[in-house]
Amino acid sequence: MTSTTASRANFKNYILVTLAYWGFTITDGALRMLVLLYFNKIGYTPLQIAFLFLFYEVFGVITNFLGGWIGSQLGLKVTLYTGIGLQIFSLVMLSCLNPSWVQWIAVLYVMVAQAFSGIAKDLTKMSSKSAIRLVVPQDAQSSLFKWVAVLTGSKNALKGVGFFVGSALLGLVGFVNSLWIMAVGLFLIMFTGLMLPKGMGKIKKKVKFSQLFSKSQEINILSAARFFLFGSRDVWFVVGLPVFLRGPLGWSFYQVGGFLACWVIGYGIIQSLAPTLIQRLGSGRPPQSKTIQFWTFTLTVVPGAIALALQLGVPANIAIVGGLLIFGVVFAFNSAVHSYLVLAFTDDDKVALNVGFYYMANSGGRLVGTVLSGLIYQLYGLVGCLWASMFFVLAAAVISLKLPNPQPSKAIAWKAGDGD
Repeated sequence: MTSTTASRANFKNYILVTLAYWGFTITDGALRMLVLLYFNKIGYTPLQIAFLFLFYEVFGVITNFLGGWIGSQLGLKVTLYTGIGLQIFSLVMLSCLNPSWVQWIAVLYVMVAQAFSGIAKDLTKMSSKSAIRLVVPQDAQSSLFKWVAVLTGSKNALKGVGFFVGSALLGLVGFVNSLWIMAVGLFLIMFTGLMLPKGMGKIKKKVKFSQLFSKSQEINILSAARFFLFGSRDVWFVVGLPVFLRGPLGWSFYQVGGFLACWVIGYGIIQSLAPTLIQRLGSGRPPQSKTIQFWTFTLTVVPGAIALALQLGVPANIAIVGGLLIFGVVFAFNSAVHSYLVLAFTDDDKVALNVGFYYMANSGGRLVGTVLSGLIYQLYGLVGCLWASMFFVLAAAVISLKLPNPQPSKAIAWKAGDGD
């Protein structure tokens, strides 16, 4: 095969993988908003809504931990389209929910459906990001590298689009029809898998299960900080904030979905610009341990300030919208630096295992944050969620004090990572 032919084949595979990832990401964001707003509408409590997402996050942790190992054994094509297939199954399963069921049966049913969606999300995420590394050659033209930066940085923007799509579909066609529309769209995307090569990403060498656990002190510290960092976001953002906007503030489906969509899209944009901005504001060197310590301690102030503003009688619309914008900017800087450091602390031959371990901590933080978001909101309202968020960030900041600087021998060109 000539280099030109190989380049065209790689570019075609890259487009196919990206389209699959895009399609899944939109439905993932839309499904979260659909479930949250629909069950809030029919009278579920914030804690009950949080439990609807419990298995989604639990199985996300498990899949993050095992996903790289599974992909290396079966091939990334298999795991990518298995993930999409599981998402279709989850959507169809949810569409069969009967409103007349006893509530605890309905909750358990939705939790199981969300478990399949959680597995689907992390299988698709792991597979698509790994596959892109394989199909984009290191010596590709610069124009292709620009597309890589644009397309791989689009996840958060597309998730934001999904938030709006979910809320809009709920208002236009209802819960069940929305699920079927998304299922049909993903089913059409699955046919693109026929054009991808077999065995992509599959390795012959067996990876022992014990190798999945990180043995690096730096990775363990960074993972612990990541756990509390993402818990700090989800403890008020996942359940408390949307329910507060929909309930006490009386926003419509479109307003809630549109606002959260704009926030996530803006967060993604700031995250992609974070490396350039931090280098211009600083010494121009790659981030050190002091960089993440500065941004984490800075973030500690934000949720506490929003909580104080609400307690002092500042209009909720102003406090929430303004505070969330500041939180998004500072959180994006934190996430970008975290994503760099996990690579800077990792040896080349342990990238997949260490990154998998690191994102397992990420999912664990989201799991705890999601459950606490519903529980604390039900007991103490949004102000309680915000104070919990501040303590989570403070824990992440204190843990980050133990981080050493990356070794110069491991210095790499840094750019914004996934950020979830």
